[in-house]
Amino acid sequence: MKRTTSVIRRAVLAAAVVALAVGCTPEAAGPGGGGASPTTQAPKATTSAPTDAPTATPTTDDKPPSPSATPSTGAPAPKALMGDGDETEQVRELQARLRQLGHFDRAPTGFYGTMTAASVTAFQKKQGLPGTGSVDETTWQRLLTASRKPTADELKPSTTNQLDTPDARCMTGRVLCISKESRTLAWMIDGRVVSSMDVRFGSENTPTREGTFSVGWKARKWTSTIYHTPMPYAMFFSGGQAVHYSADFAARGYNGASHGCVNVRDKAKLSALFDQVKPGDKVVVHW
Repeated sequence: MKRTTSVIRRAVLAAAVVALAVGCTPEAAGPGGGGASPTTQAPKATTSAPTDAPTATPTTDDKPPSPSATPSTGAPAPKALMGDGDETEQVRELQARLRQLGHFDRAPTGFYGTMTAASVTAFQKKQGLPGTGSVDETTWQRLLTASRKPTADELKPSTTNQLDTPDARCMTGRVLCISKESRTLAWMIDGRVVSSMDVRFGSENTPTREGTFSVGWKARKWTSTIYHTPMPYAMFFSGGQAVHYSADFAARGYNGASHGCVNVRDKAKLSALFDQVKPGDKVVVHW
């Protein structure tokens, strides 16, 4: 009898060890390596209150409303067709149509950023729509009715893009202030714009890095050692990435892209800028 009892006790102990090991495994392998997964929670005691006890579950009235439903009707929120961070030809058309109506004061870029959101909000409020800053089907249809189909020149004008509000990092010292949203480069000294020019950037596969840098070195005549393409008036600021003139940009505009550099299409403006910029001057690339 004693031997049987001993065997049973050893079997129960072994089962407990196995159960503990299985419970720890998901925790160690969980997201972030630290958070316990639901399977690691201790089992409830068998003496816990029955599920129909008053404190077991909240009533339906205690549950917060669904975040996707409106308080009055419970209908789902309108689906956004375009919003912050999008970069498409439809966004370019949106900007061109807003520009026709005086809500967008620069050349279309195809990128949906803070300036586009503010323009959309202004249009929505004028139309008596909620000022969400993103484009849903109702907003888009109102805009189509209020404007006309943009011409090719309206979608991709050859004129210089208008500058946006300078980034705060550009307000002191000598700075090449480069905005991806407005696609402009502003040469600034102590918060004053000395000159500006259109620029384009790298593609999705070879993006132009963002941040605060400084001009490391300059070369009036340079050819890429990787792509073997000319890079006149190159001002290097981040490894192999530089501000430089691009004949392809001058010819094809925004139909092309760089390999990560900041391309300038106005050779005369860049030539004058090249003579003014010194190694060590700040470079800020931002949205």
